[in-house]
Amino acid sequence: MNKGFKNNVPEPVSQITQTLKKANFEAFLVGGCVRDMILGKKPKDWDVTTNATPEQIMALFEDSFYENDYGTVGVVDRNVTDETLSVVEVTPYRIEGTYSDKRHPDSVRFGQDIAEDLKRRDFTINALAYDVENETLIDLYEGQKDLAAGVIRTVGEADKRFGEDALRMFRAIRFSAELGFEISPETALSLIKNREALAQVSKERIRDEFIKIIMSENPKKGLELAKEGKMMSFIIPELEETYSIGQNKAHKYDVFEHLLRTLQCASDKKFGLEVRLAALFHDIGKPRSKRWSNDKNEPTFYGHDVIGGKIAKAILERLKFPNKVIDVVVKLVRWHMFFSDTEQITLSAVRRMIVNVGKDHIWDLMNVRVCDRVGTGTPKENPYRFRKYKAMIEEALHDPISVGMLKVNGKDIISITKAQPSPKIGFMLHALLEEVLENPALNTKEYLEKRVLELDQISLEELKKMAESGKEKKEKAQEEQIEEIRKKHWVG
Repeated sequence: MNKGFKNNVPEPVSQITQTLKKANFEAFLVGGCVRDMILGKKPKDWDVTTNATPEQIMALFEDSFYENDYGTVGVVDRNVTDETLSVVEVTPYRIEGTYSDKRHPDSVRFGQDIAEDLKRRDFTINALAYDVENETLIDLYEGQKDLAAGVIRTVGEADKRFGEDALRMFRAIRFSAELGFEISPETALSLIKNREALAQVSKERIRDEFIKIIMSENPKKGLELAKEGKMMSFIIPELEETYSIGQNKAHKYDVFEHLLRTLQCASDKKFGLEVRLAALFHDIGKPRSKRWSNDKNEPTFYGHDVIGGKIAKAILERLKFPNKVIDVVVKLVRWHMFFSDTEQITLSAVRRMIVNVGKDHIWDLMNVRVCDRVGTGTPKENPYRFRKYKAMIEEALHDPISVGMLKVNGKDIISITKAQPSPKIGFMLHALLEEVLENPALNTKEYLEKRVLELDQISLEELKKMAESGKEKKEKAQEEQIEEIRKKHWVG
């Protein structure tokens, strides 16, 4: 046990355990929070277990709720800023019946013995209980030993644990990916032996574990384990099509290995969910588009981006991802090849691409391409042409300097001067623009309306000269801004 372990328990949590004990109940921190504290990590949530019943727990905590079949009471703290402490789950010791559906216990009884509760848990590293007040750790299954060795091992017989709850097989892979641990040999063999039971797990639960795997620090490891355990067909069967599919000379790896390396790069760079999903799926259309080119003496994959977008959509819909996520990922997969055409991309083409994927996601598309390059085994991820693309995107996104920037428009000038529409209105706008470019602080409705009345007294010829000067200043300012963008990306 780490020195100072008790000091890592937040006061709102220790207050809950103290309250239970003062009422003559037992109280332990249990599961993941204990595991994470031993590993020196900040727990993502806090769980307390006790020999009190749900009704007894709720009687002790005024702000609490009980909305499930498993005895878990949520104790609410509305005064904390840390979301992990806003609701602490307090659950009675449980003794579970058989799992006829391979997912949920047919019956749950509340117990009086912490040992009975720990016996039902999935992995040794999660079967740990900590008495905060007495600073005592209960470790009946050598969970500390497995934490030190970096091993995922079931509590008791693996076949029995997985037979009770098939989702535990995905959880084994997820914990391995999150913690960087190895799965023990007997547990790994049981994964393969019992994998058919995964067909009974809901798509939503599979999705939730899948997300945790790809959002971990080691998603490549997690999906490799899924392949080794012959479990991929229950997660994303389409990925099985990419196994051992060779590529052209630009790639060092087959399609599956390339996809995993691209995903791992997205994880290493801390990119978000949509980019990670797109990184994993961007070349998933290659097996179905593969053709042999005698001219090139290598395979081609024309149209794999279009096919991949359709496959990604089918996968994400099957796993019941939100439509918003599906829309973004499909766009990123569909258009990921855009920046591979090194010689023919024009600024107008970049603008069209921004329309295709949306301003909010054009940089996500570039991030997918960065990871794609790394995933090929190419060491250089930011060559000149890639920096050029970035500059072109920034230039395309850049709002052009124009009279549209002003806080007044042509209709305002007509209203102020009581004039009819005429070229004079345009001259005024460009004259105002020159002043604002010289001093941006002048771009206020109050100042410009006042200035319009003054300009209205100037002759048309003089106003025209002022407007031409304004246009020249606008063009010069525009050129300077574009030059700055290109310098920023080290391109000419």
